[in-house]
Amino acid sequence: MPTRQRAIDGYARRFGEAPQGVAFAPGRVNLIGEHVDYNGGLVLPMPIAAGTWVAYGPGQGGVEALALDFDGAEDAFLPGQPAPHQPADWRSYLRGMAAGLAACGLPVAPARLAIAGSIPRGSGLSSSASLCVALGRAFAALTGTEWSASDLALAAQAAEHQWAGVHCGIMDQMAVAAGEPGHALLLDCRNLASRTVALPADWAVMIVQSGVRRGLVDGHYNARRADCEVAAAALGVPSLREASLPQVEAAALDPVVRRRARHVVEEIGRTRQAVTAIEAADLPTLGRILAASHASLRELFEVSVPPVDDLVGVLQRAIGDAGGARMTGGGFGGAVVAVLPAALTSQVHAAVLADYRAPDGAPIQIMIEQTGGEPAGEGQ
Repeated sequence: MPTRQRAIDGYARRFGEAPQGVAFAPGRVNLIGEHVDYNGGLVLPMPIAAGTWVAYGPGQGGVEALALDFDGAEDAFLPGQPAPHQPADWRSYLRGMAAGLAACGLPVAPARLAIAGSIPRGSGLSSSASLCVALGRAFAALTGTEWSASDLALAAQAAEHQWAGVHCGIMDQMAVAAGEPGHALLLDCRNLASRTVALPADWAVMIVQSGVRRGLVDGHYNARRADCEVAAAALGVPSLREASLPQVEAAALDPVVRRRARHVVEEIGRTRQAVTAIEAADLPTLGRILAASHASLRELFEVSVPPVDDLVGVLQRAIGDAGGARMTGGGFGGAVVAVLPAALTSQVHAAVLADYRAPDGAPIQIMIEQTGGEPAGEGQ
């Protein structure tokens, strides 16, 4: 059953009536610019077909929510009085989004909500940002207000920081709130300036799950962010966006901190180069840039893991010089993204199924996103 219909049916079963409407927010895949958003850098994500649907209707004094992907788990609270939920789970994002919108001066009305998603959790495709933005759109619809993409994104980021304990940057939330189907979004995380970047229609973006579920709240993500903050402070700059590679190499930095800083500075440069390659329709050059990004994430930022490296190798051998692949997302598992000629998708798909095995033996999930237009499918 399509995810949208699951949300509608779940709402009707739980609340005994049809919803007033249904809000949607996509997931995102980051083509390049990894771990630079919280350093004020440049990133290049794109929305994907999979996402989160929230069927909504007016409530009776409070917010009542049903999570269809968590065995029908429920939550309820007063709109102006959400309390933190421990341990952090989907309720943390729901409550955090209500609190964040209220803190921005945006109204949150009593609501009934039924939530269904099609993004694999722990995949590195921003299921949490998708959930938050979809909730924000549902709350906006119920109050008849127009909220900007940046308002939604900042409220969603606050939910991550203050309610889920993930000190993320703004990339995921802005990509989900402001991205356009089939296009990348060049986002400056220093000031939220953005523009769409059209990918040639004869290209394809392939997302392959490694089968290694990642978790950001376990400390790895926050530790990498702390390393970057230490580097910026030692260099005397507000963020590593303002640092240069000669500065990094000349400074008396701890070797680990220097590696983190090198990755960030070079990755920002690679993002600029990637946009130039895309706009020139130069897929081989983009492939080399993606490969360099993965090597840096593996060796300097140390957020890849062996199964992900193996999967990147399988994809790169199947694609050859015609494109490239790298890990995407926060790391320590999750997904790999490849950009390749659309004509090669069947061949590369078959190679992945033949040559890669998830560590737990689970079937490999492969998603194909169209470029230059609407995304492929609804992401069931």
